[in-house]
Order: sequence, then C-alpha cells, then structure tokens
Amino acid sequence: MIQRIQSVYLLLITILLVVAMCLPIGQFIEADNITSHIFKPLGVTLASGETQATWGLFGILLLTTIINFLTIFLYRNRMLQVRMTIFSMLMLVGYYITLGVFWYVLKDESQTFQLGWAMCLPLVCIILDYLAFRAIYRDEVMVRAADRLR
Repeated sequence: MIQRIQSVYLLLITILLVVAMCLPIGQFIEADNITSHIFKPLGVTLASGETQATWGLFGILLLTTIINFLTIFLYRNRMLQVRMTIFSMLMLVGYYITLGVFWYVLKDESQTFQLGWAMCLPLVCIILDYLAFRAIYRDEVMVRAADRLR
C-alpha cells in the first residue's frame, strides 16, 4: 500500500536510518587538530587502530529501521500502526540519549567533538515519523466518520 503518504514517509525513514547506520556520527579531535577517534554507530575507531564498541547505538537504529519497515505493511490495523510509529519516535529519542551518554563517556578534556551530518538523520526521521502519525490518524478518523454514517 505504498500509494498512501504515510507509507512513503515510513519508507523514507527506513532508507534514512540505513544511511545513518553506515555513516560516521562525528569525530573526536585532539588539541593539535589531528583526528584521533572516528565515532560510528558500531564503534569508535581509536588512533591506535583499536575499536571501542558502541553497539547500542547500532542496535537502536537497526530495531527502529525494522519497526518502520514493518509498519508499512500494517495498513489494515491503523491503531497498531499509530502505536508503532509512536514507539519508533521514542526509540529515536532514546538513540539521542544513548548517543549523549556514549559521547560523555568517551570524551576526554583535551578533545573536541566535530559533528558529522549523519547525526541529524534520526532527527529528520523523528519529524517524518510525526508526519506519518498524523496521516495515519487522519485516515483513522475518516474511516470512523464513514462508519458512523452507515
């Protein structure tokens, strides 16, 4: 049922979250302006070549991607679709909270953090989730109004 606008929103969210899983979130830069850590959702690559796991970020993005993709096919149960969309928004807010915790734990005093543009993709997905929620709920109200007339 891809012709509905909420299905387009949910498909776009799925694509953006896959892109967000693959791109770096940012990088930690030392005081001498040499990049020391590259911060990705799967882990932080240190200058020495070691990797510190941040798999929680990847897990949240993967789970949210799967939820949004499966929500497209729940068009017959609109209230479940609404709940899944709200859950997806909450998961993405949790992603930013988890990102803040990882950033706080991994940052040294001598480092600065330079944001990557992939960090804003989950925020765009939250906005698209809200738009999908509104469209799904509008469909539900329209169906209930039509049932009342019968």
